[in-house]
Formats: sequence, structure tokens, C-alpha cells
Amino acid sequence: MEKKIIDISMELSNRTPQWPGDQPFYYGLTGTIEETGSVNVGEIRTGTHLGTHIDAPFHYDNDGLTIGEMPLEVYLSTAQVMDVRGLDEITSNDLKKPEAGVTTVLLRTGAWRDRTKFPGHWPVFDVSIASWMKTNGIRLLGVDVPSVDQETSKDMEMHQAMNRNGRYILESIILDYAEEGVYQLAALPLKIKGAEGSPVRAVLYT
Repeated sequence: MEKKIIDISMELSNRTPQWPGDQPFYYGLTGTIEETGSVNVGEIRTGTHLGTHIDAPFHYDNDGLTIGEMPLEVYLSTAQVMDVRGLDEITSNDLKKPEAGVTTVLLRTGAWRDRTKFPGHWPVFDVSIASWMKTNGIRLLGVDVPSVDQETSKDMEMHQAMNRNGRYILESIILDYAEEGVYQLAALPLKIKGAEGSPVRAVLYT
């Protein structure tokens, strides 16, 4: 049977909005076929938390794992999409019991409607979600907004709760075309030595 693939990644372009103050994305050709005589060659410049990406614990913990140390099986997993649209705050009480074999939960908030602009607000993710994940054997949380914490947060309560419970984070996914249900997820990071985050190409497939 042919796989059905749903791309849940943001497109990276010079219009992709970055976290305020971060390095914007840039792609351009440094050499053309006409110039080199054989090939087009390009370069990219980007922040590590731009577009669809994962956070390594080193992002919020100086002693945490870096991207190159992350357990890859977390990002090749069975995922359950849960619809939590319309909520200003999402707690563990708003989440469904995971199906058997699920180790990733992806939350569809629907809060980021215009992906050409950085959103002004998104729902609060309550720290109870992190302990709920540990209790239910869920290792990875994916959200369709830029962060599991608010833009102005300095104490990073949700990030720190995830860290205390040994859980991992995938941010800025797109779930517009993913109905509630169970899928296979692939969202592997780049192998960047010492990094605190990495863009990913995240896809769901059945």
C-alpha cells in the first residue's frame, strides 16, 4: 500500500517569520551555472528556532543534551494528533487518553493562522501536560505555534517542566491537514554539534 504523507513543516524562505530579534532566514545563490560553468550553488543563513524545529534541552539548561546527543527514536515515532482549538489555556485535562503505542502527541491549536507573520499570542500550555506525558509514556510534544511558552516568558515554565520530566519538544508544526488520529511521525534534526536547536522536515504518514 502506498504511504499517504502529510507535510507538517513550515516552508523556509526569505518571508518565513523569525522569533523577534533572531536571525532571519536567507537563501541565495552564491554561484550560478553561468558563473561556475557547471552547477548552481547556494547558501543559507538561519536561526536554529526558525520554522518547524526541535528544542534540545541545552536550549534551556546549560547541562542539558545538545542536538547531536538527542535520542533519534523520539523523532521517528507513533504520533497522535489531538484537536484543542478554541482554548486559551491547555491543561492535561484537555487531552485525550493516548492510543496504544503512541509516544508523541501533536496539539492542533489553530492559533497561528498567517504563517508569514510571527503571531501576537497563542494558548498557554499548562505544566501539568509534562507530568501527564511521563505518566502516559509520551516522550515528544508537538505544537503548531512558535513555543510551548509565551513569547515574553523568562522563567520558561513549560520548557523547564518538560526538562524535569525528561520530555522533548517539537514546535511550529502545521496541522491544518492532519485530522485527529494516529500516524507515524518523522521529524529528524540536523546533526549540528553542540547546538541547542535544529530545523526539521516533519512529516506524518500512514
